[in-house]
Amino acid sequence: MLGLYIHIPFCVEKCFYCDFNSYKIQNKNEKKEYIKNLKKEINLYKEEFKDKYFDTIFLGGGTPSILESEELEGIFNEIYKNFSILKDAEITIECNPGTLTKKKLQTMKKCGVNRLSIGLQTTQNKNLKYIGRIHTYEIFEKNYKEALEVGFENINIDLMYSLPNQSFDEYKESLDKVIKLSPTHISSYSLILEENTKLHKMYENKEFELNSDELDIKIYDYTIDKLKENGYNHYEISNYSKNNYECKHNIIYWKCENYLGLGAGASGYINNIRYKNVDSINDYNSLLKNNQKPIEEINKLTSKDKIEEAIIMNLRMTEGIDILEFNKKYDINFKERYNTILEKLKYENLIIEKNNRVFFTRRGRQISNTVLIEFLE
Repeated sequence: MLGLYIHIPFCVEKCFYCDFNSYKIQNKNEKKEYIKNLKKEINLYKEEFKDKYFDTIFLGGGTPSILESEELEGIFNEIYKNFSILKDAEITIECNPGTLTKKKLQTMKKCGVNRLSIGLQTTQNKNLKYIGRIHTYEIFEKNYKEALEVGFENINIDLMYSLPNQSFDEYKESLDKVIKLSPTHISSYSLILEENTKLHKMYENKEFELNSDELDIKIYDYTIDKLKENGYNHYEISNYSKNNYECKHNIIYWKCENYLGLGAGASGYINNIRYKNVDSINDYNSLLKNNQKPIEEINKLTSKDKIEEAIIMNLRMTEGIDILEFNKKYDINFKERYNTILEKLKYENLIIEKNNRVFFTRRGRQISNTVLIEFLE
């Protein structure tokens, strides 16, 4: 499997909880300059990937749907000109309600996009406003219906819970409304307060309180059960899909397969080498003007790095670790190497070992970060 990730760092406004490499757009020229250099970067990798086929493409951000139709077409033309893409490749664009139009959706379809990921987060307008979203629920609903009219069948909707001042009943209402829309995929994440975000400063100023861990777990359990009742498979810690609609691109990350990351701040993983591009748009543009790859960090993973990373990523998925496959891929005896940890976690009812697989129990998923640390120690 081989994935292609393209980062579009621009937003209409930066959400109060966001710590991704994204910036409020200042002017059209800034976007134009960035796209010109993104095309250059695509071209710089043409030779290296001339004999490879990409299984997935993912435009993330930022807000990729901030791009105009002709800008989207220009990027996709450059991708198709330089890379070989499988005919049945999954091609996703992250979209923010309020930046979508029917014309843009038609352009996306024309460019080969066959999956949308729409960031709703919550259905209450007061909660959307409090976390700095630019849209209302009504705008989201309009954009969602337009996407269906244009012919998009595979749509993910993002939800967040444990938001400031959000009650459990409000989250239930959001989940119910999304289920009624019947998207093929739902992602539901608990809010994580990241430092250097506006929301973190608001919290430090005691403008709101966070949910207790107990309530957070209660909401998580409710989400799992409610979505299962409605035909969604819980295939990864925060992700749920109808049959055969799992996100193939994200599975590349969770299974530690190769992916090429392009754009300011993008990361990639190719042949045991993990790399990261510069975050600054100015630095990114400057390097590409000189036909230099905008990489600021290269990390060759050791055998230990690869094994630990694979354990952490594989266990995120409900299917967990296939022990025989893992042993073959990483040339180790997994059960022997981690016997003490495995026995401890089984005793604490945090993992299950069955049919040559190791995977989380419900309780293990609830406190997954704590469990995963065990394998790093």
